[in-house]
This record gives sequence, C-alpha cells and structure tokens, in this order.
Amino acid sequence: MKDTILRKSRCAVYTRKSSEEGLEQEFNSLHAQRESCEAYIASQRSEGWVLVRDQYDDGGVSGGTLERPGLKRLMADIEDGLVDVVVVYKIDRLSRSLADFAKLVEVFDRNGVTFVSVTQSFNTTTSMGRLTLNILLSFAQFEREVTAERIRDKIAASRRKGIWMGGVPPYGYRVESRKLVVDETEAAHVHWVFARFLEIGSATVLARAVHERGITTRHGNRIDKKYLYRMLNNRAYIGEAVHKGESYPGEHDAIIDRETWDKVHTILQESPRKRAARSRAETPALLKGLLYGPDGAAFSPTHTRRGNRLYRYYVSQTVLKHGAGSCPVGRVPAGEIEAAVIEQLRTVFRQPEIVAGVWKAARIHSDDITEADARSALQQLDPLWDELFPAEQARIVALLVERVDISVDGLNVRMRVDGLDGLATELLPGGQRRAA
Repeated sequence: MKDTILRKSRCAVYTRKSSEEGLEQEFNSLHAQRESCEAYIASQRSEGWVLVRDQYDDGGVSGGTLERPGLKRLMADIEDGLVDVVVVYKIDRLSRSLADFAKLVEVFDRNGVTFVSVTQSFNTTTSMGRLTLNILLSFAQFEREVTAERIRDKIAASRRKGIWMGGVPPYGYRVESRKLVVDETEAAHVHWVFARFLEIGSATVLARAVHERGITTRHGNRIDKKYLYRMLNNRAYIGEAVHKGESYPGEHDAIIDRETWDKVHTILQESPRKRAARSRAETPALLKGLLYGPDGAAFSPTHTRRGNRLYRYYVSQTVLKHGAGSCPVGRVPAGEIEAAVIEQLRTVFRQPEIVAGVWKAARIHSDDITEADARSALQQLDPLWDELFPAEQARIVALLVERVDISVDGLNVRMRVDGLDGLATELLPGGQRRAA
C-alpha cells in the first residue's frame, strides 16, 4: 500500500469579546472560544490540521471595527504566509460588519487562506462553504453599490439646491458652517482679475500682471495662465453651483456681476491667437517712429482694405510729400518688415554676449541674479512673442530698438545702448518692472 501524504494546514484560532466584563476571571469567554476551536482542530488532525502556537485574542474590542491588535497580528501573519486556516467560534467574532468581513475575505483569498466557524458549519475548505461565502459577498457588494448610489443621489440633489458639498473652496471664498462665505481680501483680487482681463484680453499678459501685483494662490504659489482660465470660467463667482455641467442657483453670494461675466466670456469665446490677431489689426504699428528710408526720411504706418481683408504698409514721408518714385524704397509691407525686425531681435536674444550684457546690467539691481537667470529671461520672450498683444510687443521693441534703416539692399537694426538695462529690469526676478 502507498502511504498517503497529507499536506499540513497551519491553523490559527481567533477569539474576541466585545466587553471587558469577566475577562479577569480565570476561565473567561475567550478561553471558552479557544477551547472549542482547538477541539475542532484536533478533530481534523486526520486532515493534516495543526494548531499554531501564537494566540490571536481581542478582549473588550468591538466587532464593528478592524482596528484590533489581535486581528492586526493575525492579518500580518497571513500576509507573511504563516497561516493556512483561520478558525473562529462564530463568524461575528471575526467581524460584525458585512463590508469589513468582505475586506478580510479578500486578504484570505489573496493569500490562499480558508476560514472555519466551528458552531455554524461554515467552512470555506468545502465547496458548500465557498458557495455560502460567495452569496454573502454578493450581498456585501450589492450593499456597497446601493450605498454609493444613495450618496451620489444625495450629492446631486444638494447640488441642485445650490448647497456646498465640500472640497476646496474657490479662491475668493472660505467655508463657515458648511457654507461658502465671501473672503473680502481674496474677493478683491478676483474683482481685479476680471476687470484687468476685460482691459487686455490676454491670460498670458494677465498672468504677468498678477505676478507684478503680488497676487498668489492660498499656498503662496505663482498664479499661471491655466489657473487664471479656471478662475475666469468658475461659475461660483456669479453665485451658481455646478453639477455635471449643469448650473443651479447657489446659496452663496456672487463676487462677479452677470454683466462683467458675460463680457469676459464674450472675449473667451475667441481663441487667444484670434484675439491677438484682431488686436494687432486694430493697432498694428509696431515700428512707428523707428523706421527710416535710405534718404533719412521716416516711414509712417498706413493701411488699405480690399473686401474684408486689411493690408498694412509703411510709407516713406518723401513719397507722401513728393509722390511715387521720389524714394527708391517708397512703400514696404508692414507684416514683412516687422517679421524681419522681430527675427533679428530673436537672434539677438540667443547671442552669448547679449546674455552676458543683460546679466551685467541686472547685477546693478541685485547681486543674486545669475547668468542662468539672464539666459532664462531672454529665452522666455521667444516662445511667448506671438501671444503678446501689440502694446506689449511695441513696448519691448521700443525698449530695445533705437532705429531701423531700410534700403534696397536690406535693413539694419540699431539697438539702444541702454536697452539691455531696461530689458533686465523688465524680465529678471528682483528687477523693478515697469507698468504695462
């Protein structure tokens, strides 16, 4: 005959008593539970069951929580692979909460551990026990889903009534007694942001203006363009609560009036590049007062319309006074000459000697500025240039350019001697920035 080799199953007994009453007795409830469990394990010796030495007992601890010292030690040993079977007197000794019970079973399954209730014929080592367990867990899952639905419905109903349902309050508000209350200091900043956006129409420029004004987030971080767009689109500022894209009248007071909100969102409906292009068409004279012809006469900006298109030019004063042919370069397309000057400026920004010059000029204002700061400040102008509005572009050009001379052979851009110092104070941290 072949000897039958049984796989050893290490059995851990878990006992629990809700109250401390009677625990001081020589033979108490925990002892009685353990005795019954150990007897059951002994009856299964033929199946290879053996009792582990460690005892897992919780006296005076409720079954409504998983925060129990004995249970925690048991779960740690299970995770470490030291236990194969958990034996309890009754299922409620393990947990009184169906949801908690499901969490424990998840740990058991993950580690290949079964459990037995000796007084309820509940044994997950058998197919019937596993069926019963699956039924219990199905009801637990159903309970969790129904509870989640109730919570979601409650939140949705409260949102529709305009009730604040928690979370981080919008900038400009604080929470008191679970309600949004206007924070006067922050609300003043919100007013300023909306009003300033109406003036300049650019979140990029506005972000710099906000930094100049010293406005930061609640945590002291710099406010960037994305933060401003979220602020400008937050309907809480007009006294509304939003749930899944739908707006409802809120219980809180508005910070921004409806007229200002509508004006801001009329601007936001256009893309930033379209807004910039429209603004450039209205005020396009980037080189006004800076462009001169081969005879030394200044060039003036002008434009003409053909249908819906606008054509811009710079025309020599000589041509305006004496007619066509009086100057070898009488009229030049504005877009082309401006693009050529800007490209030369961008080239200048990348030159090492210019970076060194900006650094040297900036050190007059602050010894903390490094050459890397100067390089970073100049580099940030390049990608942002196309998003700047004409007033910003013209100001930077006037800061750097003294004169642009155009001839039949090309053009020459003469930089301002003090332009580097002015650029340093505009761009570098610690500099005294000029008002836009």
